[in-house]
Amino acid sequence: MPVERICRNVMRTRKSRTVGAAFVLLQGLVTAVFPQISIKFIKDAIGKNFENASELEVKPAYLRQLRALGVGLVAASGTTLLLQSRAAPDDGPAEADVSADDADAQGGRNDEQPN
Repeated sequence: MPVERICRNVMRTRKSRTVGAAFVLLQGLVTAVFPQISIKFIKDAIGKNFENASELEVKPAYLRQLRALGVGLVAASGTTLLLQSRAAPDDGPAEADVSADDADAQGGRNDEQPN
């Protein structure tokens, strides 16, 4: 499965992590400041599968929860960006993050115990 391996290597680069964190930061900022945009998006998504979704009524508690979610996204992605800026430069994929599937595929792991 070379496509999966390429995707994993691309996601391990610093540039990809930075772009992802910036996207999450932007999404969190929009959700925290303008929760009505998220509500409209959710209603549109629900409306594709259910009738009368546009008639749903939003409770004030849900708005508070959306704002809290947005603030959490901003905090998490901001922390990620700060930590990446402090880390050593990273030009390629992280070699230390070898998953169990990679080890199995390379023949480097054998969990089976003899009976």
